[in-house]
Amino acid sequence: MAKMKEEPQADIAVIMGSDSDLNEMNPCFSTLDSFGINYTATIASAHRTHDYLKRTVSTFERAGGKILIAAAGGAAHLPGVIAALTPLPVIGVPMASKLLGVDSLLSIVQMPAGMPVATVSVGGSKNAALLAVQILSLNDPKLRSRYSKFRAQQADAVIQKSKRLKLKGYKNYFEKD
Repeated sequence: MAKMKEEPQADIAVIMGSDSDLNEMNPCFSTLDSFGINYTATIASAHRTHDYLKRTVSTFERAGGKILIAAAGGAAHLPGVIAALTPLPVIGVPMASKLLGVDSLLSIVQMPAGMPVATVSVGGSKNAALLAVQILSLNDPKLRSRYSKFRAQQADAVIQKSKRLKLKGYKNYFEKD
């Protein structure tokens, strides 16, 4: 993760409840890297390391950080606790768990009124990164341009797949050229 920098230089903090979340968060890291976003990654438990979590969030906020992405499974309290600690936007990423992540999703998405946490799909770490990029692009025209190009590339990829389907037919679509 070449672009990862120390907290004082980071626009985004990615906080995971456990190192078991690390693999599922790789799409988030690679997406942030691809847009050249400065971020930091931390493992902190809402329950077992609450003082450390509070210090991490307050240090990030004081250093001018802008957005927090929080990955959590099971009871998934981490995003909500972070939202209670800062007025900065928090994006929750529910992790797969014993109940296929549905428990995590429901825990994150059902925050009380006045304490919002934007929530992506279970394991949706790439979308969490893209949402953070969209938010940052509100005040960064160059980033907005890069994001617009990314969206155009996505559209072009779908059109190319459609052309391939028309050319090869559904039976031969997956055959190598």
